[in-house]
Amino acid sequence: MNNEALKRYARLIVKTGLNLQKNQTLVIASPIECADFTRLTVQTAYDEGAREVVVRWTDELTSKITYKSAPDEIFDEFPDWQKQFYEFYDAHNAAYLSISASDPELFKDVDPGRLSRANKAARTALKVHSERLMGNKIRWCIASVPTKAWAKKVFPDAPEQEAVDMLWDAILKAVRADSSDPVAEWARHTDSLKAHMEKLNKHQFDALHIKNSLGTDLVIKLPKGHIWLGGSELSADGVEFIANMPTEEIFTAPRRDGVDGTVVASMPLNYNGNLIEDFSITFEKGRIVDFSAKKGYEVLKQLIETDEGAHYLGELALVPYDSPISNMNILFYNTLFDENASCHLAIGKAYPICLEGSDGMTPEELEAAGINNSLVHVDFMFGTADLEITGVKDSGEQVPVFRKGNFVI
Repeated sequence: MNNEALKRYARLIVKTGLNLQKNQTLVIASPIECADFTRLTVQTAYDEGAREVVVRWTDELTSKITYKSAPDEIFDEFPDWQKQFYEFYDAHNAAYLSISASDPELFKDVDPGRLSRANKAARTALKVHSERLMGNKIRWCIASVPTKAWAKKVFPDAPEQEAVDMLWDAILKAVRADSSDPVAEWARHTDSLKAHMEKLNKHQFDALHIKNSLGTDLVIKLPKGHIWLGGSELSADGVEFIANMPTEEIFTAPRRDGVDGTVVASMPLNYNGNLIEDFSITFEKGRIVDFSAKKGYEVLKQLIETDEGAHYLGELALVPYDSPISNMNILFYNTLFDENASCHLAIGKAYPICLEGSDGMTPEELEAAGINNSLVHVDFMFGTADLEITGVKDSGEQVPVFRKGNFVI
């Protein structure tokens, strides 16, 4: 891979994604397979004036050994020192980078109950940290780097190194790092997303009616004072950042008790190293009342049963079918990319920033206003080429939002 392209990508993440400030600390979570690029990012952060860069290495293969071999009781535990780690760096206004590059099916033969319990223990312990991230109290960014296992899943017919190179090409194209000036490209891109946000925020629809030929027929009511967001966001200290690279979506929070009908997934979902495929979910008054999956049913069941909030939706995101990532016609088996090729919903926690006046509201006040709370936030895709979305106003007036999978508003 071209070293100059990698340097541009690393700088794009540090300067545009995180917008790292001089003398600020950066915390990176990275798979050990991504060490070369992570080290490049560390150097880039220091070149841009970072005070300190701290790397937390992860290793999926070691984790798999633990899930299959360790005593059962450890999956309900979470070490206090790890909680203190995040508390310390949160208190020192660190920025957080997560490199998302998992093997989509590594844990397919691992007990899904163990995976679910371990995730629940971690999310319970790190609940305050998660709320700071989702409330934009601190800046964060998720980006990706190819690994051999992931690349072979995406391009199974290519030799291993060729598959890695092909995935690198796709990632760099998706994040606009293949251009001579990615930072300028992103400035233009975020301006385009803001144009759609402004139109939807002006309409303040009471509900959206979503339909397609797969069988999705869903009505999603929106909270009073909901806000559509996308592209760049502002942290609590007023610094602009981009949480997901790539991003093609604009999103808001559904009303917790206002979802009725059935949604059919249009892509597989990679969750906890397992693929959930050909699945659908049915809602009544916001709550999941039925679901099915041809593959990964138990994994989906464990996700929904994480807590009461995981029975409700936390995000509605709109992505044109005719968008750069969708037009690559690549199934990435990685939510960061697949969600930006398709309209999607999220099971679980909503972003409080999607509600006017939410800053300072208690979880109970947020829920009363229609904002869901949960330990999880898991996106799944439903967008198709024939997707139709119609906005419904308080007056009953109907306004076309999507036709044939794309914005018409």
